[in-house]
Amino acid sequence: MKRDYYEVLGVSRNATAEEIKKAYRTLARKYHPDVNKEPDAESKFKEIGEAYSVLSDPEKRAQYDRFGHAGVDPSYAQGAGGGAGGFGAGDFGGLDDLFDMFFGGGTRSGRRGARKGADLQYTLTLDFEDAYFGKTVEITLPKEEVCDTCGGSGAKPGTQPRTCPTCGGRGQVEYIQKTPLGHFATRTTCQTCKGTGQVIDTPCPTCHGTGRVTRQKTIEVKVPPGVHEDTQLRISGEGEPGERGGPPGDLYIVFRIRPHRLFRREGDDLLLEQTINFAQATLGTTIEVPTMEGKVALKIPPGTKPGTVFRLRGKGFPRLQGRGQGDLHVRVTIDVPTDWTEHQKMLLRELFNLEEEAKAGSTDAHHEEGFFDKVKRAFRGEI
Repeated sequence: MKRDYYEVLGVSRNATAEEIKKAYRTLARKYHPDVNKEPDAESKFKEIGEAYSVLSDPEKRAQYDRFGHAGVDPSYAQGAGGGAGGFGAGDFGGLDDLFDMFFGGGTRSGRRGARKGADLQYTLTLDFEDAYFGKTVEITLPKEEVCDTCGGSGAKPGTQPRTCPTCGGRGQVEYIQKTPLGHFATRTTCQTCKGTGQVIDTPCPTCHGTGRVTRQKTIEVKVPPGVHEDTQLRISGEGEPGERGGPPGDLYIVFRIRPHRLFRREGDDLLLEQTINFAQATLGTTIEVPTMEGKVALKIPPGTKPGTVFRLRGKGFPRLQGRGQGDLHVRVTIDVPTDWTEHQKMLLRELFNLEEEAKAGSTDAHHEEGFFDKVKRAFRGEI
């Protein structure tokens, strides 16, 4: 039986793409057969690569989350014994990165091949309302792109780069040192071509031989409703261009959300402080409270105490996975006026006297301080 892919990489089932990539690189570095000489290192390395090939692909990962191994490997569903389903080094797209770790760039032969471009990150700050409702935003950022003049070769139109005479196009040179203990080989980046394997005699006048130019590019970002602070949105292919014909990297949008003047967010729930007067708290009433989509009625029962929290279901933030919305929690505070008129003071005294008479006739020796006790102490300036 195959092990769970998330278990293989040591990540949770809700791990981000970046966390999965980081875990893969760490494990691949540890178990690469050129580094780890343990008997089972190669099989572990292949298992790690197979897990990454599925979990790094959004479509394959969705199929795996839904159907398990059968969703990404038909032979597994047919009882074929858990084969890799044609898995190979190219499937999980990480060998170039690994050889870069171990040999300073390139493949086993030392020749630099196609490499995926670097990923980019952009921080996008949203208003609270935009994070709630979602929005389409256009962002402009400087990006390196393939030079149109030379097509990325770095050479002036009409000319071509030539193979580096020092390294023979491998991008690396190897030095053999003879010692009493034997021969030792040292591989380093070729200083003539700087590891490219090519020499440009006549550089392109536009990019000056780099094969790239920096331009301002406008990209449309569709913000889904319910995004959280630090949510990452991947836009495939909008990173740096690849090297030697490799695919471009990806652009990761990281969201920041401005605070709201009324609401505070906790997960998918919203918190709201609402003030009522002591008469409303005592007698009960129905008030209007704001939500992100307009005002709604909230019933305040008689005898409501300060700090009481009411929950309005489904009035919180939309959930990113599309499973409804969070709740709105309304915490009431009670406003006790200090500028009483003489008539109001007289009515309050009568009310207090009635309460005192009611308590005097009570047999409860452990009378808990009630709302009017608190109002009385506030009236006397004791709180």
